[in-house]
Amino acid sequence: MNNIEILKRLYKNYTRKYLRNILVSVFFTVLLAGSTSAVAYLLDPAIKQLFIEQKQSYMILIPALIVLAFSVKGASLYLAKVIMINVSEEVRKDIQIDMFASLIKADTQLVDNKHSGKFITNLTNDVNMIVNLVSTAILNLFKDSLTLIGLLFVMFYQNWKLALIAIIMIPLASAAARTLGKRIGKVTTQQMTMAGVLTSYLIEIFKNHKLIKIFQKENFEKKRADEFINKLKETSRKINVVQVRASPIMEFLTGIMIACLIFISAKLVAKNELEVSNFFSFLAAMMLAYQPVRSLATLNITIQQGLSGAKRVLPVIDDVQKVKDNPNSIDLKVIRGDIDFKNVNFNYSTEENKILNSINLKIPGEKMTALVGHSGAGKSTILNLIPRFYNIDNGDIMIDKQSIYKSTIFSLRKNISLVSQDTTLFDDTVKNNIAYANLEASKKEIEEAAKFSFADEFIEKLPNKYETLIGENGVRLSGGEKQRLSIARAILKKSPIILLDEATSSLDAETENKIQNAINFLTKGKTTIVIAHRLSTILNSDKIYVIDNGKVVGEGKHDELLANSNIYKNFYDKQIKRS
Repeated sequence: MNNIEILKRLYKNYTRKYLRNILVSVFFTVLLAGSTSAVAYLLDPAIKQLFIEQKQSYMILIPALIVLAFSVKGASLYLAKVIMINVSEEVRKDIQIDMFASLIKADTQLVDNKHSGKFITNLTNDVNMIVNLVSTAILNLFKDSLTLIGLLFVMFYQNWKLALIAIIMIPLASAAARTLGKRIGKVTTQQMTMAGVLTSYLIEIFKNHKLIKIFQKENFEKKRADEFINKLKETSRKINVVQVRASPIMEFLTGIMIACLIFISAKLVAKNELEVSNFFSFLAAMMLAYQPVRSLATLNITIQQGLSGAKRVLPVIDDVQKVKDNPNSIDLKVIRGDIDFKNVNFNYSTEENKILNSINLKIPGEKMTALVGHSGAGKSTILNLIPRFYNIDNGDIMIDKQSIYKSTIFSLRKNISLVSQDTTLFDDTVKNNIAYANLEASKKEIEEAAKFSFADEFIEKLPNKYETLIGENGVRLSGGEKQRLSIARAILKKSPIILLDEATSSLDAETENKIQNAINFLTKGKTTIVIAHRLSTILNSDKIYVIDNGKVVGEGKHDELLANSNIYKNFYDKQIKRS
């Protein structure tokens, strides 16, 4: 997408709806330009009538007009800026809402492949640059252009020869600004990339602070942080240096121009081609024109920064979901919850070998099915394919003889609950974390879910019970307590299909027993697929599949697999000996 297309897109999607407000702001910039020009023009009669001819009748009128001109100028500038501030904040809101909507619906694979810190940088820093482009650039473009036109009119009115000399400065300043703008755009891209890296790094630091302390890597991480911050400092320094470089260039050009004007004006006065009053009015107009010329000269920098931000934000907004409802999709109707994998092939990217290869599974409804295998065998991937976190490459997955690819994703996921070893909780109250499964659940339903998950045992001991804030990802709770909240959430959802991914791993015996009882309640009469390294938790499963290197290499009940599957028997023997 080139720069013109980006500007058209920003106008069409984000500024066109506020065009009325922008035009009102433009109206006030017209008043601003007119009043600024009037200030310069009034110096001519002020000097001529008051100082040279000393006419007393103008003693009150001209000063009053100057006060009026400055008052209109100040009020117009204020109103124009306030309107554009409101527009810019609306644009910021619209872009951030669109970006968040895209991210929240994005494919799991996209989120997996890009660090959250980079998304945060897109949502904050990059959007700020776009907002500056939309608000500051638009306002300054009209404000400074109209003001400059008004002042040029005054300058030509006073003396066209001097005006022609003064006007030479504009293309020179524009040429300098264009060069600086290109440089700014390039460095800004580097700065935002580094800002994204630093944000990602900081998130990792806060998430793993205990790990850093136990391995005594504070100094190591400080050195790494110093490197990131130094690189960001260098890019920021380059941007600021390039920006302030415009000032000496403009000062130099202005100095040359004023020197030339004074030299030529003196000759014109000597020839009686220019009156002193005309010269001072002209000089005032030229000096007032300095600010809009300088602003317009540096406007390209703001535009380049905004375009640079848009090039990173718009692709996120435009991301096309691969996991989406197919045409003519209908709602899934779960009766028993039988799940069939039919010749399913899958890999995360075209560059990798297949993670799953011709997987065929028949998972009986209202029963418990276990998946067993080494780490990396593909068990969790199988689980993730059922709610369509990813699309399969070939084959089909059926629930009660209905293809999940012909069913709406909403109805599919409505019928599925997931409880994994990586418990995810919000920095919110206990009640709200449980109720996330059903935001309309009553207090009684929430408390019942907590009771059946054995979470009420520790909730009642918390300072504010169900209203207790649990911290980021439940940091104030133990692993077992977090797991029981996760199970309570799944119980409240009341879905017919339950996916359990290592839900009882890394827990002590007493806590595991409580969680196992909670799981037994959760899964009673439900289609359940469980992944567990501890075979003791799945011995009574109605069916067990052995997965190895992305293939099904064994199936049956516990006793059958002990007799027929070497992989399963090795698992069992190792755990029996260990215990």
